[in-house]
Amino acid sequence: MKNYSVIFILAMFSSCASIKRHNEQRASCILPEQLKEDVDFAYSKLQQMHPQLYWYIPKQELDHKIDSLKQTLNEPLTPLQFYFKLQPVIAGIREGHLSLRIPRKKFTKKEIKKLDQKKGLFSRFGYYISGDQMYITENRDTIDNIQPGTEILSINNIPVSDYIKKYRSLISSDGYNTTFQPYFLKDLFFGYYTAENGLSDKATIETLYKGEKHTYTLSRESKSDHDLEKDKEMNKRTQDKKLNDYVAASNSYNRSFKFLDKDSSIAYIKVKSFSREYSEEFYKKTFSKIKNAKSDYLIIDVRNNYGGSLYEINNLYSYLTDKPFTLIKPSQVTSRDIPLRTNYFRKSTPLEYAIKSISYPSYFFAQAFSTYKKDGKIFYKMKADKPTKPNKGAFHGKVFVLINGGSFSASSIITAKLKNDKRATLVGEETGGANDGTVAGFYSYQKLPNSEIRLPIGLLLVQPNIDFSDTKKGVIPDVEIKESMQDIIDKKDPQLDWIRSEIGKEKTGKD
Repeated sequence: MKNYSVIFILAMFSSCASIKRHNEQRASCILPEQLKEDVDFAYSKLQQMHPQLYWYIPKQELDHKIDSLKQTLNEPLTPLQFYFKLQPVIAGIREGHLSLRIPRKKFTKKEIKKLDQKKGLFSRFGYYISGDQMYITENRDTIDNIQPGTEILSINNIPVSDYIKKYRSLISSDGYNTTFQPYFLKDLFFGYYTAENGLSDKATIETLYKGEKHTYTLSRESKSDHDLEKDKEMNKRTQDKKLNDYVAASNSYNRSFKFLDKDSSIAYIKVKSFSREYSEEFYKKTFSKIKNAKSDYLIIDVRNNYGGSLYEINNLYSYLTDKPFTLIKPSQVTSRDIPLRTNYFRKSTPLEYAIKSISYPSYFFAQAFSTYKKDGKIFYKMKADKPTKPNKGAFHGKVFVLINGGSFSASSIITAKLKNDKRATLVGEETGGANDGTVAGFYSYQKLPNSEIRLPIGLLLVQPNIDFSDTKKGVIPDVEIKESMQDIIDKKDPQLDWIRSEIGKEKTGKD
């Protein structure tokens, strides 16, 4: 253990130097020939590792995009400037999990602690994007009494529409889906903005509300003692917080459950993210309550759920069926050594690095024997592509699932399977993730040699075990109901209301 102590101490000392070097490199300019090398490097790695690179774009078209980009690289650029040129080409591949990591400034622990003492600048509002327009849907701290429904016209005299057009080109969904971008852009907008403009303490916004324009100056205010005490309380991990997967940053739970009526006939489960953490215990307890209540209906809400664990959705599906099932088809990879390219030590603390070093031989051998060849293709062994028995506590009543453009990745996998098996009625709008699968599973984090931009490449072709639609679009709801901005402002839920109305009609018919 002595050697690991040395590793730990050295890592701690090198941390500040690493942050300084990163920020200096981020501000430096890279020569055109080096930028072109990075483009070729990225394309080469994609061709080597991505198992379905030309799913939504012909090779000839992607080759042309790559060549056209390289012709524009005729002057030195910073990594951030280069990102805004290369990422639209990556987004053009139309594979929603595939995206460069935007080069961000890194902060020291001291700087982070100082920021934690202040409130957010833009994060205290809720937002809605439609076309090239951005609206405020929620003013959590009633800042300057700005009303929900207010349009933000500009930030520091730059039109918001300019930012939206620029940032929209950085985002792609799976295939030709059209519902994903507004949801994802709403969530990422100020991440892009901050990376591009820096983390400032003030911002001036010009707004429009009911035909009148106003200008406001937003400030990053210091938190009160009450706010800081509240933060501490939010970060405490109680058993309830663990079970429902509490997220302190948003003061919300990833999983929640309740009955929607007095007689407990309608059960409602909302999952914001399939994080897997404590999920087995959550579903075991939840479905036990549903069974004991003898509920006739179950509503599962995966709106705005960007996905997560295949293990969790496989387990969830076992509570929704009365016969053995196979969730996904065998997952294809490009070569036998692909599972060993997953950056095992990535983002490890010094202590984690030391522990992982001990367990690495076991990990290596497990991954080395995790693939098999069939019909000339190579596949990765997954539990979810094997038959799974239904859970003893499975629900056998009627199931409704709420979906929207923010339902992505694992959310689309499970909803596509439920629709294919005619096990649920899907209500809402087309999912952001593809009906016929995606490329994700686990990643190889490549670093472009000159700009040092990170490119995570999904290594598994993950497809639900269904009859494919071949539409290159998302999962289409059985009942399409769209949510308007006014619905959000008024906290109305027309999609859930429709389900409750249908259940009410069915109940009345039974009486």
